[in-house]
Amino acid sequence: MKEENKTESKRNAPVEEKIVKLLKKNGLTVTTAESCTGGLVAGRLVNVAGVSEVFEEGFVTYSDKAKRKELNVSKATLKKYTAVSRQTAREMAIGAAFAANADVSIATTGYAGPESAPDAPVGLVFIGCFMKDRVTVEEHHFTGNRNEIREQAVNAALDLLRRVIRDNV
Repeated sequence: MKEENKTESKRNAPVEEKIVKLLKKNGLTVTTAESCTGGLVAGRLVNVAGVSEVFEEGFVTYSDKAKRKELNVSKATLKKYTAVSRQTAREMAIGAAFAANADVSIATTGYAGPESAPDAPVGLVFIGCFMKDRVTVEEHHFTGNRNEIREQAVNAALDLLRRVIRDNV
């Protein structure tokens, strides 16, 4: 019965605990690059005891200027595609991994509301994950108020991070 409970608790462990365990098991480090989530992804990872073995820093780059300065997102990308785009999420993920010298990175950029851009709705979020010189970018369309959209983006980012690590180790 005890062994059954252990298996069940592992299965029900929060995704951030699974991520930290995967990172530790495989000797990998992670960093975050966040815009619309404003540090919430890093916060969820930091909730896990022992995360300091795999996480040294994260970046909250809300403005275009910060994305350029901290993550080396190109001015041309921001001008042509805007900050909320597949291309920007990709460059954020790559830039964060290199800036932090991390093996894996997760990046979020989107419109949490209440206002949207002329050609992009509230709830549009791009999430990029870098590992082993490859970047996976997902496009999401969340609904709800600002905080609900941000929370959904955090959950989607952590899920993508877990899947990318699991599939590449």
